[in-house]
Amino acid sequence: MEKPVLYNSNREFEHQQWKGEIAFWKEELESFNIKLSEFITRWGDKEVLDQIGDYQKQFIFHGGVIEDLLEALEHQEVFIMAQTDAGKLKHDANLVKDHKDFRNRMETQREIYAELKKNVFRFLEEHL
Repeated sequence: MEKPVLYNSNREFEHQQWKGEIAFWKEELESFNIKLSEFITRWGDKEVLDQIGDYQKQFIFHGGVIEDLLEALEHQEVFIMAQTDAGKLKHDANLVKDHKDFRNRMETQREIYAELKKNVFRFLEEHL
């Protein structure tokens, strides 16, 4: 059976992409929270305020998920550096599996977050 291979250049490229994406999400969440806070001061309608509060909670949750992703990515990089220094990295099947699992987590987060943003924009469009 052939062992899976994860080339360092591919892994590093993906890690850099993910870090950039996570940084963008963090900034975007901050902007959304500021904008929603501004809307709270404008509206007195309880239903609208409740919905804004729900979105703020979802953004807080996604902020936590994003922090977890960043922490896991940094942990993976530290592990890889230690393995590289020890010369143990060549065909580490667990490393390949972990990388693929992380890729799946990123893809899932992208989908969930995109859906949330779509809903927020529809809500804002409806109530502006």
